[in-house]
Amino acid sequence: MVEAQTWTTRRMSNPRLDSTATADHQVLDIPVTPTGDVRNSIYSVGSHLSPNLLIALIIASWFMSNIGVLLLNKYLLSFYGYRYPIFLTMLHMISCTCYSYVAINFLEIVPRQHILSRKQFFKIFALSVIFCFSVVCGNTSLRYIPVSFNQAIGATTPFFTAIFAFLITCRKESAEVYFALLPVVFGIVLASNSEPLFNLFGFLVCIGSTAGRALKSVVQGILLTNDAEKLHSMNLLSYMAPIAAMILLPFTLYIEGNVARVTLEKARSDSFIVFLLVGNATVAYLVNLTNFLVTKHTSALTLQVLGNAKAAVAAFVSVMIFRNPVTMMGMTGFAATIMGVVLYGEAKKRSKVTTN
Repeated sequence: MVEAQTWTTRRMSNPRLDSTATADHQVLDIPVTPTGDVRNSIYSVGSHLSPNLLIALIIASWFMSNIGVLLLNKYLLSFYGYRYPIFLTMLHMISCTCYSYVAINFLEIVPRQHILSRKQFFKIFALSVIFCFSVVCGNTSLRYIPVSFNQAIGATTPFFTAIFAFLITCRKESAEVYFALLPVVFGIVLASNSEPLFNLFGFLVCIGSTAGRALKSVVQGILLTNDAEKLHSMNLLSYMAPIAAMILLPFTLYIEGNVARVTLEKARSDSFIVFLLVGNATVAYLVNLTNFLVTKHTSALTLQVLGNAKAAVAAFVSVMIFRNPVTMMGMTGFAATIMGVVLYGEAKKRSKVTTN
């Protein structure tokens, strides 16, 4: 308990005070300055919620945003007829730029970090190029293949991460880690061979998206190793998103033609497209925000476990909504891939403990 500070005035030292004083000593109460913990609790989101309820809400928001962006992308690109995945990705990047600026500069969810050198900028630019490639390929694949198959392929990210880590950094994993990747490969081969709506182009661009996501994680670990250059995930997004939007602009104009005019015409005839695009772009940012919140309030391991569960939940929900056909062999392959990813995670943990 901090005692209230007092200020005792001397008689005749201040005529204005003495003229109104009714006693020899006048005591002025100065309010106690709140401690840092108190101030943080005032402005923190969910400060009046119990920790368990707050974590439950964050995890539920994470599931809703991650699955929601997949379903919205699929609906827009395949069912609504909005066949412009590059432009859609550019809208995602613009949305992430705007929301990140508000979240960092006004809401102050994380401290603002600045780019310190031209070298650091070019490193972020390189990551932005890989980021663009991965997201565009992922969105494009949803135009040609079901969400369930997309998630089965996306679950093979650890396989590509291990390959790129070996090729780029010459980092070798233990035999147990490589052995755990066999079910991942076997499962996706099984799922691919039995997918009723298999599309070769959709399959290849989804593989490209998955490989790009793995390459970004490896390259990020290499480029931003200096403590002075390391950026918080939300700050990194705030820099990568506008760069990615500028990279995508010439591609969408060249490949997708007069997409802005087509979008405006669709908006005049059906205002629902505006709601879909704005909602889709907003949810795309919430994916990144909830990733950060889950890691902050739980751990990176929890995020990894949730990622495995998300793939299965997203596949199930998409089948229920879009009614795409599935086979028993395909579900078996998907289950084998998820099991392989879980085994891979456990093997990596044991390998780190042994190394340390």
